[in-house]
Amino acid sequence: MADQFFQNENPNGYYYVGGILASVLGVLFLYRLVARKRRRNGSECVKSMGTTRDKESRSVNESGRGDFDVIVVGAGVAGSALAYTLGKDGRRVRVIERDLTEPDRIVGELLQPGGYLKLIELGLQDCVEKIDAQQVFGYALFKDGRNARLSYPLEMFDSDVSGRSFHNGRFIQKMREKAAALPNVQLEQGTVTSLLEDNGTVKGIHYKTRTGQELTAYAPLTVVDVPSCFVGLVLENCNLPYANHGHVILADPSPILFYPISSTEVRCLVDVPGQKVPSISNGEMANYLKTVVAPQVPPEILDAFVAAVDRGNIRTMPNRSMPAAPHPTPGALLMGDAFNMRHPLTGGGMTVALSDIVVLRDLLRPLRDLNDVPALCKYLESFYTLPVASTINTLAGALYKVFCASPDEARKEMRQACFDYLCLGGLFSTGPVSLLSGLNPRPLSLVLHFFAVAIYGVGRLLLPFPSPKRIWIGARLISDASGIIFPIIRAEGVRQMFFPATVPHITELHQSSECRFGLVKLGNALLPRFTVSTSSAQLTPPSTDSSQPSGRLQCSTRKMTTTMVAVTTAMEVVDAVTAIAWRAGESSQEVQPWRW
Repeated sequence: MADQFFQNENPNGYYYVGGILASVLGVLFLYRLVARKRRRNGSECVKSMGTTRDKESRSVNESGRGDFDVIVVGAGVAGSALAYTLGKDGRRVRVIERDLTEPDRIVGELLQPGGYLKLIELGLQDCVEKIDAQQVFGYALFKDGRNARLSYPLEMFDSDVSGRSFHNGRFIQKMREKAAALPNVQLEQGTVTSLLEDNGTVKGIHYKTRTGQELTAYAPLTVVDVPSCFVGLVLENCNLPYANHGHVILADPSPILFYPISSTEVRCLVDVPGQKVPSISNGEMANYLKTVVAPQVPPEILDAFVAAVDRGNIRTMPNRSMPAAPHPTPGALLMGDAFNMRHPLTGGGMTVALSDIVVLRDLLRPLRDLNDVPALCKYLESFYTLPVASTINTLAGALYKVFCASPDEARKEMRQACFDYLCLGGLFSTGPVSLLSGLNPRPLSLVLHFFAVAIYGVGRLLLPFPSPKRIWIGARLISDASGIIFPIIRAEGVRQMFFPATVPHITELHQSSECRFGLVKLGNALLPRFTVSTSSAQLTPPSTDSSQPSGRLQCSTRKMTTTMVAVTTAMEVVDAVTAIAWRAGESSQEVQPWRW
């Protein structure tokens, strides 16, 4: 039967069946051959990772492309906020942090209103919720039994806008959690040992995991954020003289800070000048705090201060300053305290970091391919031109030098003039506090107010009757003021601070319409004697209002007050016009948009 069947079949059918079987077997054979070759190439790449750095980058990825767009070294305030911001924009971000446990630090606990506004802009304002953060509405100054309250100029903002003080560790953990919740952000604990470079371009990092395993991560852009570094202690269950305010005591030899970090705790930071700090272990530090510092502490919190010293939980952290000097390296970017640091007296570190992140976010948004090294370098060069950081850095350094006690007569007069100037109220306190809070980052306003203080000091010396000694001290006061601020400005960069539009590759801050009315948002907070019209860039006198501050608070001489009002009014007008012209000039640059 079978023989008959096969005899009746068409013999060409065997050829068709055989051809199909041969084709299937050939496809399977080719598939296995290709798969084996891929596995062999992959194993060769893995083996080559233990050789040299250049060979490693060539074998794993010839072009330097990795599984991530950005690597962030350090998950502090700047690193965590940057990871979340770039991740929210669709970037693939990998964060390497040395220790992911909650940090316990004595700095990074006060966020100025300007920083809080940046937090809102980044969508991270909920990170100050549910951590017992305290609102801060200004500062209180204490000197020789006198005190003055300086409020932030927040009249033009929503009621929620203010400074915030908190435990640094709680704040950072909230930011880390929010960043890690994004699917395209990977947070990993590890220690970065070096940058991976190829022909002068950073391609990634070498790092060790928690278990000691040495690995390499690749990305077109690597951002380095190193945590920053006063004698600090915590006062418990005490009420500050002015609730929800930071307190600055102009003590001898240097300032003391108090501010709330929770509903029951107050942070105290004592600046100890000099290279050698009293030892904590042998009791020298406790004795210094009780004998030198405690007699200058306001009586309302003296008992709590002494109790905190007796508990012994005293910590020290080095205080450093570093100007925002550009160090452009292809494929790498410095941010946070790795880029620039300032004295913590003004609490501006986090404000600078968050402002930098907003700038970087807006710089990277138009650039979808981060592997385009020339374009990326061109964009990132303009990042290093940051008048916001330079203004806050200059203010912190200058204010610290003015607030420190000195046996020199001219420096004593400068210190007293600064205190009395701020006590005048009105423009005299609003202008400097707006700089301090990060609401007004214009460097020209800083310089004008600084020399207004010096001129006010000279006026105090010469009125009512000048003498040769007083004239000589006044001349030295002006000289000392110049010697304080000009070296700081020179270190930060005159061109970057005052003429950013002349720096190559600088980007446009705002659209031209926004530049024309750049002062509208701050408006009366910065210029209470003028209003800014939104229909044209003009300054018009305000209507008469008896509720406006008279500018004569605690002024010893009426003529001096009148003169200072005229000087400060002219100063603010010049500042306003300069700001409008400055921003409008930058908007004419044919470059990518960059917000301030």
